[in-house]
Amino acid sequence: MSAEKTIPATLIPGDGIGPEIMDAVTEILDAVGAPFAWDKQLAGMAAVEATGNPLPPQTIDSIRHTGLALKSPLTTPVGGGFKSINVTLRQEFGLYANLRPTRTFVPGGRFDKIDLVLVRENLEGYYAAMESYIPVGDDPHGIATGAGYNSRAECNRIVRFAFEYAVKHGRKKVTLVHKANILKLLTGLFLEEGRKVAKEYEGRVECNERIVDACAMQLVIDPWQYDVIVTTNLFGDILSDLTAGLVGGLGMAPGANIGEKAAVFEAVHGSAPDIAGKNLANPLALLLAANMMLEHVGRDDLSKRIESGIRAVITKRELLTRDLGGNNGTREFTAALKQHLV
Repeated sequence: MSAEKTIPATLIPGDGIGPEIMDAVTEILDAVGAPFAWDKQLAGMAAVEATGNPLPPQTIDSIRHTGLALKSPLTTPVGGGFKSINVTLRQEFGLYANLRPTRTFVPGGRFDKIDLVLVRENLEGYYAAMESYIPVGDDPHGIATGAGYNSRAECNRIVRFAFEYAVKHGRKKVTLVHKANILKLLTGLFLEEGRKVAKEYEGRVECNERIVDACAMQLVIDPWQYDVIVTTNLFGDILSDLTAGLVGGLGMAPGANIGEKAAVFEAVHGSAPDIAGKNLANPLALLLAANMMLEHVGRDDLSKRIESGIRAVITKRELLTRDLGGNNGTREFTAALKQHLV
């Protein structure tokens, strides 16, 4: 992609600490000459206050037009029948692949030199949320039921995404994570399709398999054995937060939701309203998500500059936010990072 080309993108400042970390991130992006032309839109509580709708039609229209969005944490209103904003976005735009890279930036922790990627199927499984109650005696809610489903087509597509990601990024191994020993049909289908896809990449990318509970245990004993993990929706949700814990928590965890016609990049942590407006928030998760967005549009040169700056600031242990072991704020950290952009 041409370095001079301007790329339209939707920007969603979010709730709580969202606007201040988004300001920090766009400041860094401007400093490296990122090509994005932002269309600022509302979602979450900010949108409810402005329009009465947590996901206004104009925000949906913007993403449909740009096919690209950077999103700060959002708060889904409690009650009132409001559906999860993230789930709505995934379904609206068919964002079938959730991509969660996990890398060590802060050295010296319990786990060091972590570099793995989790690919999670985003649309099916138990998160399809087909739930109901069955009455028992006088209790109309005596039994709660939930049904999930995995389609052959979607299982094939998410595993293929993981293998293609591995090929593109020089990864050596993909691990299929499942529970086919118990959920023989639901996750057995995922494993069956995974094995089919793996055969197409023999000689290029190694493939192995893990039962999800064994995978969880191994991730906290020997996470370095994993490279790319691909799994179904519920398992992926749980394991991606586990892997984030290996490198310092959700404050270091970027995410991307990718479909065939759109991609939404985000910080996966919450909106932290208790520290909003106090110059305390760490903007790194959102900044790393912006880096993924740069890579997505072919601007690896810029993402590498930003990553180099992040590592320089963290290595010097100066001007870090409190969650990284420092005593400084969002603005100070951002200013320090700008000074280290090569």
